[in-house]
Amino acid sequence: MRCEVVAIGTELLLGQIVDTNSSWIGEQLALVGIDSLYQVKVGDNAERMEDTIRTALARSDAVICCGGLGPTQDDITREVIAKIMGVRMHRDENIAGKIREMFEARGRVMAENNLRQADIPNGAMPISQMPGTAPGLLCPIGNKVIYAVPGVPFEMREMMKGTILNDLQKRSGKSAVIRSRVLRTWGQSESGLAEMLASRMEELDNLGTATLAFQASGIDGIKVRITCKADSEALVQEVLSTEEILIRNILGDVIFGVDEESMESVILNLLKDQKLTLSSAEALTGGILATRMSALDSKLDLYKGSIVRLHDEKNLKIPGPNRAAAAAQSARAYFSSDIGIAALLPEENEDYAPGTVFIAISMQGVRKSRSITLPGALSRMRSYSVISLLDYLRKTLLENC
Repeated sequence: MRCEVVAIGTELLLGQIVDTNSSWIGEQLALVGIDSLYQVKVGDNAERMEDTIRTALARSDAVICCGGLGPTQDDITREVIAKIMGVRMHRDENIAGKIREMFEARGRVMAENNLRQADIPNGAMPISQMPGTAPGLLCPIGNKVIYAVPGVPFEMREMMKGTILNDLQKRSGKSAVIRSRVLRTWGQSESGLAEMLASRMEELDNLGTATLAFQASGIDGIKVRITCKADSEALVQEVLSTEEILIRNILGDVIFGVDEESMESVILNLLKDQKLTLSSAEALTGGILATRMSALDSKLDLYKGSIVRLHDEKNLKIPGPNRAAAAAQSARAYFSSDIGIAALLPEENEDYAPGTVFIAISMQGVRKSRSITLPGALSRMRSYSVISLLDYLRKTLLENC
């Protein structure tokens, strides 16, 4: 069973509204085992809408049209669907009555053009959930179907959960589950990960049990997404877990988290497990690290704080990475924390390649630093320095386990 999503509205094409509806619908379809191979956007133009929906209907078993069900002249989804169905429109007096009641309940006078929303194609069925004035529609076309839902997210979601997902499962004739697991990595390029996993991806192509995909996510690293479709939740989780183990054996410690875990949450969990506290020196990152850490540790139980400007002038005379190590020790001493970390740029009189950053860790029995090279302008270097420094700490803490 394949279902395509068509998001309707010129405002989507102009970037005035971000299309979060399509991504949410795609996620829900996957959860009930419905394949969704295409998602498209089209403006409020009857000819282009008709062409887009017909194309979608030709390559899929079902189409969800999202938007264009309002009362104004540019809301023409109903008319376009009627043309595709080859039928006329009629006014559903029951829906018209509900619309009137909604306006009366709010103490507002209803403009007559709102009754356009009660016009539905002959043969179409209104979706019973109607949280707003725009009714959704279920429009059968032979053995295929078009669903029309409002663009207002909460209205669309109620119709999806209340009617459409169940109807799609019934039409598919079988239940299936599609799930994904995301392995989050840092320290390896997308092409590097693809090269490391090339043999496994080829094996999966032959086995058909799961698929692998990559998603670059800026300062949050590169995600490796495992996706599996199976007949039951238990079976799909078994496949995902088996595949995760295999990938971890290939990629090693470049994997820092799973699904919604962030580098900060991983660090805080390690600190908690090892009963350690952390502070930072942020002459380079200017408090970015503190912002990210304190967002998850608002009471500062594990992350004690940050020094943005170092006042110890003698540290400025220490060359290279050793200066970062001294800064990490200064932060540790100032906050009386178990661990201090730091990220610094070279001084102007030091001869290092552009993009060089010094990162360092100071803790009992450990005082180490290194230089890394980061891309982009200063703003990007600052953000990349944060996650690089935290990853340096992560690997150090894992060594101490």
